[in-house]
Amino acid sequence: MAITNEFSGNNASWASEYSLIGVAGAAASNTTPGVYQLFLDLSALASGDTYAIRIYEKARNSAGTQRIVVEHVVVGAQSPPIWAFPSMTLLNGWDMRVICTAGTNTRSIDWSVRKVA
Repeated sequence: MAITNEFSGNNASWASEYSLIGVAGAAASNTTPGVYQLFLDLSALASGDTYAIRIYEKARNSAGTQRIVVEHVVVGAQSPPIWAFPSMTLLNGWDMRVICTAGTNTRSIDWSVRKVA
């Protein structure tokens, strides 16, 4: 199976939790199964910035409740600037979201969600 770029974009408003796969950043619940990997360009972050990156999924089936599977918090300027999330098997109703929890919430961040299987 070929690797595909399933979702990509840029956002510069992180004051509220922003879905990287939802329409206009609204929370989503994708049920397309696969192994996905998130890439973020965090080169715009500066001292004092704190951003939370969250992956959501439903544990049992698509009727379940979507909950945080893992959360990574990045603080300040990033080196290296490209951040790659470990690949995850997602299936039942998943989402990938970012929010600024401290500092400047208007940093321009490029991203892509790649399907690897």
